[in-house]
Amino acid sequence: MSPSDTKKKKHRSTKQDDETNDKEDLMIKPQSFTPPIDTSQWPILLKNYDRLNVRTGHYTPIPSGYSPLKRPLTEYLKYGVLNLDKPANPSSHEVVAWIKRLLRVEKTGHSGTLDPKVTGNLIVCIDRATRLVKSQQGAGKEYVCVARLHSSVPDVSKVARALETLTGAVFQRPPLISAVKRQLRIRTIYESKLLEYDPDRHLVVFWISCEAGTYVRTMCVHLGLLLGVGGHMQELRRVRSGIMGEKDNMVSMHDVMDAQWVYDNYRDESYLRRVVMPLEVLLTSYKRLVVKDSAVNAICYGAKLMIPGLLRFENDIDVGEEVVLMTTKGEAIALGIAEMTTAVMATCDHGVVAKIKRVVMDRDTYPRKWGLGPRASMKKKLVAEGKLDKHGKPNEKTPQEWLRNLVLPAGGDSMIAGMAAAPEPEAAKKEIATVDGEGRKRKKHDSTDSPTSLPAKKVKVDEVQEVEKLEKVKMKKKKKKKDKDNGEVASSDEEKSGKEKKKKNKDKVEDGSPNVDKSEKKKKKKKDKEAEDNAADISNGKDDDNADKSEKKKHKKKKNKDAEEE
Repeated sequence: MSPSDTKKKKHRSTKQDDETNDKEDLMIKPQSFTPPIDTSQWPILLKNYDRLNVRTGHYTPIPSGYSPLKRPLTEYLKYGVLNLDKPANPSSHEVVAWIKRLLRVEKTGHSGTLDPKVTGNLIVCIDRATRLVKSQQGAGKEYVCVARLHSSVPDVSKVARALETLTGAVFQRPPLISAVKRQLRIRTIYESKLLEYDPDRHLVVFWISCEAGTYVRTMCVHLGLLLGVGGHMQELRRVRSGIMGEKDNMVSMHDVMDAQWVYDNYRDESYLRRVVMPLEVLLTSYKRLVVKDSAVNAICYGAKLMIPGLLRFENDIDVGEEVVLMTTKGEAIALGIAEMTTAVMATCDHGVVAKIKRVVMDRDTYPRKWGLGPRASMKKKLVAEGKLDKHGKPNEKTPQEWLRNLVLPAGGDSMIAGMAAAPEPEAAKKEIATVDGEGRKRKKHDSTDSPTSLPAKKVKVDEVQEVEKLEKVKMKKKKKKKDKDNGEVASSDEEKSGKEKKKKNKDKVEDGSPNVDKSEKKKKKKKDKEAEDNAADISNGKDDDNADKSEKKKHKKKKNKDAEEE
């Protein structure tokens, strides 16, 4: 064989080997580990997603919601923010109102007022993003300022030292023309740098990083006082507000107008999407908690995030720290306050992970996934049948099984718990109050066995007997009252006859006998006492014979007294 033939054969054999190798490479090989995914280039909140701690990878994806950059344009604008370069002369409120009119949106807000002559960074939030305005207004700010001194200061180091003394906590009173009340307040200046000093024109250019609400105008006056020459602010520009700076996709008012014009005339969304950014851009500095799709809507309705709804979480989360709750697609659901540390999240199987501070996502973006379990379904069925009230609470028709399994709230209804725990409820003790003649109350405790063991007929018989007893007691009372009345009538007749006799005797007796008057008074007192004693005897229930004897005694005593007086 010639050498050319051998070369051809070798070439064919190598081609066949390559084809067989390709076929082998297409096969899924068994692996003991999951190959890492490079998420360093993923957008916004999904960046470095693989570095988050995994609690579980098991969840059911729901085909709802959108990745922030792939939302439809209406949704995109609804959840949008602008990093606007505010022009000089119009106020912050005017600029925000113009943007609202240009983009034809319902609501707009901004990250902190800039004075009319001040230029620079102003974060404008649209519709749902206005819920983040409060957090942006409280964020730190950075400014570049040009201050004019009223006289020359030859030494540059003296200016630098004066500027350095104005760092830290500083007392400030707002300027004469300001939007807030002019009262003394403390604001912190974190850092300051002297950028340039022109001794000929008395101009100082410096950069500061400060707390929200700091008046740089007031700071320039303080700088002039420290240098002993006086000074005022010439020009000011904000270079950073919170997380957004000059280099973070800053746009002008003209960009906003042009982007809307291009979309209206050419239906080209690209310019508008470049000008407006998703609100998730503002939340990249927060620590992240990734939530299951089935828990998203519950959180939108204000529910706390519990351990079963957590998929992934960040390192170094502390209790009370502000976190962002996000979906698996990278959408921000809400801002929350952590209730667990990272270590507890990793080890716990129940409990509250975070409570909600501010919900950003619209309700019902994701479907409802609560109330679909066996217990919730049973509860709905009982409510429909009338065995629970409309609020799902037990009533008289509620079955015992449901009461036994009822989960009571903390410090809840202990009565229901007792009913559920006890197989045979104890009979209630009946108290029957009976009033006797002197107005005293007696209590009869009729302790019977449980109603389940006694038949219904016996219970009815007992009730009839009690009614009969009460009637007898009432009859006795009536008899006693009649006896009292008879006794009082007899005594009143006797007293009348006695009085008539006394009057006759008085006429006979001479007017000037004082001893006789005294004796008569004593007799009256004795008679009154005897009448009271007799009434008491009758009320205590003595026999009629005793009453007759007492009347005879009275007659005898009266006769004796009359004889003595005569």
